[in-house]
Amino acid sequence: MNRQLFVNLNNLLLSLSEVVDLANPSIAQHQERTAFIALEIAIKADLEPEMTKNIFTAALLHDIGAVTVEEKIAIHSFKEADYDIHSFKEADYDIHSFKEVDYDIHTIKGEILLEQIPWLKGISKIVRNHHKNWKDWEDWEEGIKNPVVLSSQIILLSDFVERLIDRNKYILHQSKDIVETIEKLADTVLNKKIVDYFVDLSKREEFWLDLVSPRLYSLLLNNGPFMDIQIGLEDISLISNLYRDLIDFKSRFTAAHTTGVSECAVMLSELFGLAELDIKSMRIAGNFHDIGKLIVPNSILEKPGKLTVNEFAIIRCHTYYTYYTLYSIGGLQRIAEWAAYHHEKLDGNGYPFHCTNKEIDTGSRIMTVADIFTAISEDRPYRKGMDKDEIYQLLKKQTDEKLLDQRIVELLFDNYKTISSQVKEKQSKALDFYERRFSSITDEVNL
Repeated sequence: MNRQLFVNLNNLLLSLSEVVDLANPSIAQHQERTAFIALEIAIKADLEPEMTKNIFTAALLHDIGAVTVEEKIAIHSFKEADYDIHSFKEADYDIHSFKEVDYDIHTIKGEILLEQIPWLKGISKIVRNHHKNWKDWEDWEEGIKNPVVLSSQIILLSDFVERLIDRNKYILHQSKDIVETIEKLADTVLNKKIVDYFVDLSKREEFWLDLVSPRLYSLLLNNGPFMDIQIGLEDISLISNLYRDLIDFKSRFTAAHTTGVSECAVMLSELFGLAELDIKSMRIAGNFHDIGKLIVPNSILEKPGKLTVNEFAIIRCHTYYTYYTLYSIGGLQRIAEWAAYHHEKLDGNGYPFHCTNKEIDTGSRIMTVADIFTAISEDRPYRKGMDKDEIYQLLKKQTDEKLLDQRIVELLFDNYKTISSQVKEKQSKALDFYERRFSSITDEVNL
């Protein structure tokens, strides 16, 4: 039987966008809300379907280059610290002038991440320019005819509107002030025609109520431009590659960890004799296995000393959010389990689900061994990576204690040289890309 795997593209993009914004209540749903505003403007402007799809996708992923919790919070902090809409003057507004925030960094990183994925290349320039003021474009008077300029401007307006919202105040009590602020940006920061579309939208109370509704995910799922589009395993795999890099590039100490786990898990799956569909699914699960770490601050991930009880409690939630994110995408139940169960133990004392032996299938057992092997092989801030003998002693101890599947551990060591060599080669390429294209961005921007 030819088994297939398909998921709804709207659901996939919304779920992956949502996890990026779970880091802090102050930015929850930011990208979803921005995408809603941008979609409504695109519909109001009667744009071509393909452009509307690009705008929606770019809005859902526009902050993907802000890879750490700290960066995400920083690029939203200007609203409270540096801005008062009641004392706003047009001349005061400069998106690059807010304290301790360089907007170029996260837009450049976003562009780099997106351009690695063939069918997302088309939105990479939009994300790169979503903080670019209208009059900063060359030939700006004709610029609205350029799809990248038009799309970037729509997202800039949408992003700015969302960040102006006071989450502690009833939306209809502040909508008038927000509209007045946006109107002051016409012809300088924002194209006036796009501002006019927004002003027309703003006259509908329903627009504002939908925007801040806790049901926004459902509204976008059922009305977004990809609601009828299903994608298969190959496209899911491409998107998982994007998130593999996003997860790893949070920290220089883990810049190739996910790449290593995914490669090790795939090799173990092949050696174990899993079917081709399962092996492809394992690569996706490996790429996504630490997606829950996107909500963990780098101050914890990179802490050189021992974690406190409270800090470790935060770390322990990451696999829950991995499961939550993937399970919410219909059709990925098994991949969700393989990805999220990598800290479960066969004796039921793992976390966060405390699964029993019978509840942990072969794929999850493979992922657990792949994650442990890769992690303890790597250098971390608090220790050097282990050599083969040290790794063997640690894994053997866990198999003797019935925590890990002995078959998988033996398979690893029966093929240790091949697996270790292949994992290191893949990690070396990922690390080279990180150092050459990604981590140097901050220095380049500050030159």
